[in-house]
Amino acid sequence: MKKKSLEEDIYSAALNLVEQRYPKGWGGAAAVRLATGEIVTSVAPDTELDVLSSCMELGSFLEAHKQNVPVTHSLCIFRENEKSPFKILSPCGVCQERLRFWGTSVLVAVTNPSNELIFKSLGELQQHHWSDAY
Repeated sequence: MKKKSLEEDIYSAALNLVEQRYPKGWGGAAAVRLATGEIVTSVAPDTELDVLSSCMELGSFLEAHKQNVPVTHSLCIFRENEKSPFKILSPCGVCQERLRFWGTSVLVAVTNPSNELIFKSLGELQQHHWSDAY
């Protein structure tokens, strides 16, 4: 029996949270691996006003800050409903800036046409980052 990869473990953690938290309808979650090896998960808070919403990853990033442990991997997934396939979401620009706190070697799952589990370094996503001007 093939052992699951680290990336598959991260994906499974997010998938399990969605299936538990959102058994029907839309669902999305994030899973973040810390340098300790721990995988923490989070969801976007339900709000009545969109302006109050935040990214799915934020809770996991805050947990990493609370524990004072670097993030090594970040992944975000969603599905339209319980019958739809899961899709991988690359981190938005705001989350890329949040992840940059831990350096450009943080690995992030990226959206791709075949919906494969592909991780790239934050540095690969931000080849022309504004901080290079300094």
